[in-house]
Amino acid sequence: MPEYRPERVGGWDPALLVDVVIPVLNEAHVLARSVATARQFLAESLPCRWRVVVVDNGSTDGTDRVAKELVAAHDDVRFLQLPQRGRGRALRHAWSQSDADVMCYTDVDLSTELAALPKMVHGIVVDGFDVATGSRLLPDSRTTRSAKREFISRCYNAFVKVVLWTSFSDAQCGFKAISRGAMADLVPQVQDQSWFFDTELLVLAEKRGYRVADIPVEWIEDDDSRVKIVKTAWDDIKGVFRVRSKLWREALSPRAATARALNKRSAP
Repeated sequence: MPEYRPERVGGWDPALLVDVVIPVLNEAHVLARSVATARQFLAESLPCRWRVVVVDNGSTDGTDRVAKELVAAHDDVRFLQLPQRGRGRALRHAWSQSDADVMCYTDVDLSTELAALPKMVHGIVVDGFDVATGSRLLPDSRTTRSAKREFISRCYNAFVKVVLWTSFSDAQCGFKAISRGAMADLVPQVQDQSWFFDTELLVLAEKRGYRVADIPVEWIEDDDSRVKIVKTAWDDIKGVFRVRSKLWREALSPRAATARALNKRSAP
């Protein structure tokens, strides 16, 4: 897995359009502040066109009202709303209808440093990667979180590597970017609608031959996080075995066998 280590950020077309998606669920109390922080950073650090896209799926606390106020106040903010919950569902909905060249996402708590976002975009539009993902587990990463979350994260990522033979370092960091072409091919193949969406996307990208950039990030745990860690981890484990079964079926399919035979015949 190539680790992305840029010495500079820049060098892309100013006409490039980047969507930064923020999935939200009952985040009325922090949404305005997070969007303001993201907009200021993007205006100062991203030398191209950009939009902040808030996706609310299932909020009941007035998050939609706050989002609509932000849209009314800023031309570079968009709002999408879904009745069903699930981060994967929100990302699928936002990315699939986007006309942007690069689609990113970050969690609303901004636990991941925004300084890594231009690096992800640069990796895709300049260096030829198809997907970029933030990693809290690389040597250059700086992570502040509880021992429990650190242990579960490292165990889960080791499990993914062992079962699926992957090389990316952090499957579940809420900070990713994808090119428009890779999104159009990969997202329809992802079945999960919730937290496992991230892992499944990265696994399919790697197995389909797309280039994935592993980017070390600074990440600080949000004390207000409502993620049910143990349940989410168990759901992810079940997802790993589902994806493994899918890949095995594909590998054993008649079409795959024919492709292997043709490759063998054409080999020197």
